[in-house]
Amino acid sequence: MRDPIRIAGREIKPGEQLSFDVPIVDLSTRTPMTMPVQVIHGTEEGPRLFVSAAIHGDEINGVEIVQRLMADPGLAQLHGTLIAVPIVNVFGFVSQSRYLPDRRDLNRSFPGSPRGSLASRLAHLFLTEIVANSTHGIDLHTGAIHRANYPQVRANLDQPETEKLAKAFGAQVVINSGFRQGSLRESASKWRVPVLVYEAGEALRHDGPSIEQGVRGVRNVMDALGMLPAKRDGAPKIEPLIARSSSWARAPQSGVLRDAVALGAAVEKGSALGYVADPFGAARTKVKSRADGMVIGLTNLPLVYEGDALFHLVQSSGDQVDAAKLDVPEGGLDQEWDDQDQALTYG
Repeated sequence: MRDPIRIAGREIKPGEQLSFDVPIVDLSTRTPMTMPVQVIHGTEEGPRLFVSAAIHGDEINGVEIVQRLMADPGLAQLHGTLIAVPIVNVFGFVSQSRYLPDRRDLNRSFPGSPRGSLASRLAHLFLTEIVANSTHGIDLHTGAIHRANYPQVRANLDQPETEKLAKAFGAQVVINSGFRQGSLRESASKWRVPVLVYEAGEALRHDGPSIEQGVRGVRNVMDALGMLPAKRDGAPKIEPLIARSSSWARAPQSGVLRDAVALGAAVEKGSALGYVADPFGAARTKVKSRADGMVIGLTNLPLVYEGDALFHLVQSSGDQVDAAKLDVPEGGLDQEWDDQDQALTYG
């Protein structure tokens, strides 16, 4: 018989499924704030996988993915342990914000500290209670507000175990991404817990196909880890595009954007990604692709200023994408221009 698992003072015995709330800190009104956790601790030995969502509080697709995953009747025969955390940043979730109340980004606050800021304390809590009890992890994300991401997995493919699981997920695009300082993925790697990041859809929106692919992807990873008793019959195995470099196309002028391409489109260097014109439709300027590649991100807000990052492209050439160049923020703290003037990124 396996040993029980203990998380935040709760003991979950083999064969048990338990839902509970992990205390964080109180609001200024003395209202307790807690992080919801559900654990299935199988009777058979196996990996301990955590699946987390809403580290950025406005990224809600992952919450639905976790809900559908935990409703799977096949989990009754689970080998190993599944730890589900549908809402990590509960403060941002209830306020429909990416950030914590102090405007800090939780995914730039790891490993955190039990005596630091609110973000630091929450990061430390998640790392010591969830990651420390896991052997593998999947972290669910979306694009930022007004920005959509094509379904993609981000992982460090230089690590064999991570590469195996990233390809098993079944996304059409896998980005070989380095670690971002202060991120969950970086801190988990120091604990030798490989973590995949699944990115799809837009903040504050449910995207049905992205959610369905996310559920399938998590199950595929569980299959690859041997956590489910029998291999499921499903769609043919996907050979993903392995992306090793990326670039952004920016607005050549201010105005109203009209898209010429959709998410997932293959484009050639110099081809039209869209057009920006003044309110009368005059002075129209083409937004050109700077390289051959695939569109994995774009803005959904057609009102743009000169210099805004509009389209995100990935290429299979290169070695590894700098994780700091993958996301374009909508504002916030510690902004900086990257060396190649490709995208505005968080420091």
